[in-house]
Amino acid sequence: MSQIKQLTALIKGLLKQQNITYAALADQLGMSEANVKRMFSKQALSLQRLESICQILQLSMSELFLLLERNKVLVSTLTHEQEQQLVNDNKLLLVAVCVRDAWSFAEIVQHYSITEHQCLQLMARLDKLKMIELLPGNKYRLLIAQDFKWLANGPLERYVSHYVIKDFLAANFKEPQSYRFYMPGTYSAASIETLKRKLEELTREAAQLNQQDANLSVKERQRMGLLVAMRPWELEQFKRLRVKN
Repeated sequence: MSQIKQLTALIKGLLKQQNITYAALADQLGMSEANVKRMFSKQALSLQRLESICQILQLSMSELFLLLERNKVLVSTLTHEQEQQLVNDNKLLLVAVCVRDAWSFAEIVQHYSITEHQCLQLMARLDKLKMIELLPGNKYRLLIAQDFKWLANGPLERYVSHYVIKDFLAANFKEPQSYRFYMPGTYSAASIETLKRKLEELTREAAQLNQQDANLSVKERQRMGLLVAMRPWELEQFKRLRVKN
């Protein structure tokens, strides 16, 4: 991602954290909301406009660029201890998932049976685990990457395998937004590499879209599950019919 894209994404995230909508930003900048949206979509931020936005965010430009520099180093994997603490506490895991999806403190408390005091304590634990940086006013800065990966055979992978995937696949996939597809095949090594590359591209795109939509309120978004998987495999009933060598 280019530095301009990173800067634009950072500003969107800061606006989201301070509950500043495009309409409110446009009003303070003396622009139309359409022009503000166009400015962000085209990533056309002049230095003068950038300085004005910093004033609205109550940041100096040097502080903004310091945040940009710090945002370049996000955690892509958790330690075994971090993962274990998450799976040991359902509420801690829930808040971790929410902050990863850029839910605000108020949105978490509004949508789940978690009191403000409990939520603050849970976010403080995430801060101690180095997954977020807790900021004044119950705000935070995310320290984990959108596309972070769990440890192989670690606590999170075992939790996902045992609970998440089983629960996910148990549905009938009849909702309009749902999609389920399974196709076995017999492929060459080159074709397998092509499929793997395309699946990796889809995973990265899903992470980017999740980050892109982070500036929207929770009311404008919907929780979705996306399962991407591929491995050498044959149905056990078929295996039993193979000729013994």
